[in-house]
Amino acid sequence: MSPAASGTADDPRTALLQLYDTALPQVYGYLLRRCGRREVAEELTSETFLAAAAAVGQARPPRVDMPWLVGVARHKLVDHWRRREREDRNLRAVATDPGAEDPWDARLDALRAEQTLGALAPQHRLVLTLRYVDDLPVTEVARLVDRSVHATEGLLVRARRAFRLQYEATNGEGDGYA
Repeated sequence: MSPAASGTADDPRTALLQLYDTALPQVYGYLLRRCGRREVAEELTSETFLAAAAAVGQARPPRVDMPWLVGVARHKLVDHWRRREREDRNLRAVATDPGAEDPWDARLDALRAEQTLGALAPQHRLVLTLRYVDDLPVTEVARLVDRSVHATEGLLVRARRAFRLQYEATNGEGDGYA
């Protein structure tokens, strides 16, 4: 009888069950911080663990650990934003202003920035989160969103501009954040 059939500690299914209790809040927190919506984070968390369960049931299962689960969660989030992008494709992309500078104000209020990010078009939210929240290089962002590096750089420019405009639009007169 194989270890997988007997349920021993070497069984990847058993390992996943043992990891579940500690990994669940971490995966959920990771997703919630990035998408900002509880119901979306819950759905993506369940998709992540369903993918893990399917993976450990394969003939040659991967080693399921926290980094692997977070990687799956990141891909589930990217897939979610891609679906949202397809649904919202009728939104027009914001034209770039080639002469505009792109200074990031060091005094950004985190809550306001999160709300601003949530108000952006899905494709802008996606690339800004991958680039600045997950701190991925542009080449990796391009790979994840299935675009060329040049197209991704252009999308980042438009996304930063959209973020800045949205942030300034929610600014309230005279609060010192201009």
